[in-house]
Amino acid sequence: MRYKKALTAVMATVLGLAAAGANAAEKRTLCVFDIIGASGDVYNVMKDYRTAAAGWGADIDLKPYTDEKITAEALKAGQCDGAVLTGLRVRQFNHYSGSMEAIGAIPDYEHLRTVIQVLSSDTPSINEKMASGPYTIGGLMPMGAAYLFVKDKAINNVNALSGKSISVMEYDPAQAQMAAKVGMSPVLSDITNFAGRFNNNSVDICFAPVVAYSALELYKGLQPDGGIIRYTLGQLTNQIVLRKDRFSEDFVKQSRKFMFGQFDRAMTIINNAENEVDKKWWIELPEEDKRGYDEMLREARIEMTQDGIYSKDLTSLLLKVRCKYDPSRAECANPQE
Repeated sequence: MRYKKALTAVMATVLGLAAAGANAAEKRTLCVFDIIGASGDVYNVMKDYRTAAAGWGADIDLKPYTDEKITAEALKAGQCDGAVLTGLRVRQFNHYSGSMEAIGAIPDYEHLRTVIQVLSSDTPSINEKMASGPYTIGGLMPMGAAYLFVKDKAINNVNALSGKSISVMEYDPAQAQMAAKVGMSPVLSDITNFAGRFNNNSVDICFAPVVAYSALELYKGLQPDGGIIRYTLGQLTNQIVLRKDRFSEDFVKQSRKFMFGQFDRAMTIINNAENEVDKKWWIELPEEDKRGYDEMLREARIEMTQDGIYSKDLTSLLLKVRCKYDPSRAECANPQE
């Protein structure tokens, strides 16, 4: 009898552990925006994320979307427990991380690596900013520097921009404001149609990462006399937005760490895309002109931060990173961001 009771106790323990293990892997849905769909680079990264997430206690069901607006609406409607979106679209969910795309604020990929490392550091003060309302940011990954694609190589300075039309994202007031500031005519667009407008000559200029050159066939719009101005207007990112009530703090921590670990993988994708661009399309700018544009964009960022478009906390961090890499910058002696 004693052995029977002992066996019963052991079996109960084993069954209890099995039940606990089954419950540990909780089913969660992640809606993934990738303009290419389930065969795209972003979705492929998230397939590896799904595998890693099993070890953090979640059984992730990935749902591919090719329309970013619908992806964001699905998250708001509770159809997803989390979503992968571009940083520009994330701003409505988190003002802080959604300000990563602040115009001209991150000059190159080493600066970007440092910024994402800080945002993934599990520092209490950063964690607080990465959560907003019912959402928290589960990590960031580079999407590529944004450049101006122009129809005519003669459009190679600020004065030449005046009177030209440009596709701007309808959900990013910064783009329209900056375009108007230099005399351009902004044409409200979204990520699904801006490339088509450039390619069919509806606009003179568009603002895009180099990965769009092949993926969205922007090379067609460059024919015959266009070009890509080699000056970084901003760093675009993909970000994971998670519902706080659907994921543990430890899961969020692991998620951010995993995504930062994808930085080099993302850079390989970006570098491969840049290598696909025919060298004849690049428009190089004199260093003196670049310094002038740096100052112009700095003034625009200060104004847009004051207007509430960008997060003061985030633009302040970005300034510190720029000054870490180059203390001789004039803005470091008189910080206003």
